[in-house]
Amino acid sequence: MQILQLCAVAVITAICALILKSQKSDLVPLCVTAGGIILILCGFDYLSESLSFIKQFSEQTNIDKSVIRIIFKVVGVGYLIELTASSVKDLGFESVADKLVLCGKIVIFVMSVPILQSLFGVIVKLIQLT
Repeated sequence: MQILQLCAVAVITAICALILKSQKSDLVPLCVTAGGIILILCGFDYLSESLSFIKQFSEQTNIDKSVIRIIFKVVGVGYLIELTASSVKDLGFESVADKLVLCGKIVIFVMSVPILQSLFGVIVKLIQLT
């Protein structure tokens, strides 16, 4: 049912933007921004269910909490970059959006280095056990 709400908000936002485009084109960016904010807030409901599962999973598997925290940061940066790049692209600045995505990929790579270090440590421990 939640997905129907998301779709309804998106369609209503698009229809309002089309109506405003012919009447008051200055208000179209505000309408689209408001609709986007409502969509994002509705999407956060899904997040709470997933967070409780991931917390339980990490406790059962004894995964280091710092690794989980880094993974969430990487995912958050990815979503934030994608949202911002899409908004900038909608405003007509595709080259700026492309550069933002490239910088986001670099930031994600740098943020994921501690995960690689942790994985390397696990592999070394496994090798020493044999």
